[in-house]
Order: sequence, then C-alpha cells, then structure tokens
Amino acid sequence: MMRNVRTIAAKAVIERKEKEITVKALFIGGTGTISTAIIKRLVNELDWEVWILNRGNRSSVLPEGVHQIVADINDEADVAEKIKDLFFDTVCEFIGFKVEAVERDYRLFKGKTRQYIYISSASAYHKPAVSYIITEGTTLANPHWQYSRDKIKSEEFLMKKYREEGFPVTIVRPSHTYDERSIPMGVHGNNGSWQVIRRMLEGKPVIIHGDGSSLWTLTFNKDFAIGFTGLMGNRHAIGEAFQITGDETLTWDQIYATIADALGVELKAVHVSSEFLAAAGEKMGYDFEGGLIGDKAVSVVFDNRKLKRAVPDMQTTVRFDQGVRIALDYILAHSEECQKEDPEFDAWCDKVIDVMEKAKAEF
Repeated sequence: MMRNVRTIAAKAVIERKEKEITVKALFIGGTGTISTAIIKRLVNELDWEVWILNRGNRSSVLPEGVHQIVADINDEADVAEKIKDLFFDTVCEFIGFKVEAVERDYRLFKGKTRQYIYISSASAYHKPAVSYIITEGTTLANPHWQYSRDKIKSEEFLMKKYREEGFPVTIVRPSHTYDERSIPMGVHGNNGSWQVIRRMLEGKPVIIHGDGSSLWTLTFNKDFAIGFTGLMGNRHAIGEAFQITGDETLTWDQIYATIADALGVELKAVHVSSEFLAAAGEKMGYDFEGGLIGDKAVSVVFDNRKLKRAVPDMQTTVRFDQGVRIALDYILAHSEECQKEDPEFDAWCDKVIDVMEKAKAEF
C-alpha cells in the first residue's frame, strides 16, 4: 500500500514538471513605488510568472521576464479581448481609486483568478481614531479626504461580492511606503520632496506640521513586498483585510532630524498647525486637509499581528535611518529624475514661516 502511494506521488511530481505548472500574477499598473518592489521579489526570489497590464510607459523599471499587456484598463472591451485566454492565480489592482474601477475589475476577472488583491489605504481608518493603536478592525471613515472615502466604497463593494458570491478578494491597506526615489515628508509641494531637501541643504528652515510629536510609521518598499507576496496565493488571506507596515514608529521631529543627519546639516524646524497649513495651502492647490488632518497629523501605531500570523516572514529589515541614506544616494545621483525644483512651494514656505515669526514677535 505504501509503495502504491509513493508511486502515485512520484507520478504526480513528474506530471507537474511536464506540464510546467507555474503560479501567475497580473498587476494592473505595476510600475509604482510599491508594485515594482513586489514584482522584483516575485521574479528574482519567488519564481512567479508575472504579467502587467498598463499603457507601457515605464517598462524600463521592471525586471527581465515580465510579460506585458499594453492596454488602457478603462477600455474594458479591449482588455476583455486581450485576457480572454488567460487565467491568473492572483490579480493585483494598484490603480483602482474609485468604486467604478473595482466594479469594472469584478466584471473582467470574475472566474479568471483565484485571488483579487485590492490596494486600499491606511488613510481609510477613522481620523482621529478612538485609539492610536490601529488594527484591521478599526472603523473606516475619513471626513477629511475624498481619496480615502473612495477607497472605503471600493472595499465595501468588493467585500459584498465576497460575501454574496465568493469573489476571492483580499484587501491590503498600506500606510506611508517609500523607495529610493523619494524621501518621506509631511509637508511638501506638488513636485515631491526635493524642494524640502534643498531647503535643508541651503540652511533654510523647513515646516513640520503640528508640534512634531505625533507618531508615524514609514515602510521601505522592499519590506512591504515581503508582507504582500506572503499574502499572494495564501488561502488565509481570502475575504480578509490586512494592513502592511513596518514596525518602526517615529515622531515627525525624529523623521526630519534623521533626514537632516543623513544630509549632514542642522535641522531648522518651524512647527505650524495642520489647520493653518490646510487653510494657507488651499489656494496653492496643496491638499493639506486630506494629507495632514485626514492622515499624517494623527498619531498612529499599527498592530501587525494579523499580518504576521498569515505571513511569518514579515519583518522590518530597513530602518528609516538606513532607508533615508539609500534614498539620498539615489536622489543626489539622479538629478534629472529626482530633483524637481518647486519655486512656488519654496516661496510659499518662506511666506508661511514669515507670518509665523511676525505673529510670535507681536507677543
């Protein structure tokens, strides 16, 4: 009897090899801060067959061997035609910002995947939360940011389809994830963080929202990829939501001080209330109500025990002081790509700081 079992098992292994059974993932988007790290890990370390569906504008950031479907995901008929003969173990949606996008994905991928992972956002949690310790059970509600409310609506649609029809959804809520191309900042202009870095290098004061003591979590994208890939093809993840962050929590003063240390400069911080920044930035097109009051201004500490039960390998391998130096090395060496000047934001900072200093002088 035992010999028969072994014979059957051996035949199964041979047949599997002959059929070249592989696990296949499709990324909608696939060239952003988070998704590129995940794809590199899947291809280089985990031997997945990776496909991406996008317009083909940034293929150079992807590793060799990735299959590309060039299409506009909003052209549903064209996409349906191009994927009609394909089936994926996991479909990962990175650019679904409104409920209409996930409704479209449901129509496209129902019956064509074993798992659909939707990238939501930790900003969807209620701000301010009842407790600064955030779990997946923390209430979802954000009166300050439409972006977050749209993510909540998308989650609700997908979970309804899971409950009623068994649509195999997994929800992932990232917080502040960064890579070597940018330095995380609380207050910056529309061109990213470079202008704040430049102000530091020039010895100018920089704005930190609030009093700098609120807590925040920053996650390097390679660490995020460990948690995310551990959920892919994981049956324990179906019908569940997971937040993926690192375990290191810092105050905003500590974050900016770490950046200044890596630059070798003195930090000259000016603390400004988030409410003031929201009002002062509105006419300039800076959404500090959503980005600060609805997100970064509130102290949060993420409880990642649920993720670690599903993905035991998840851990922080890149501390923020290490990640900052990795990013600065890249940014300072790639001026055309990463050093986008923002004179309007620079002048706005000077004006805000001047107003604050004049107000102090009157007392």
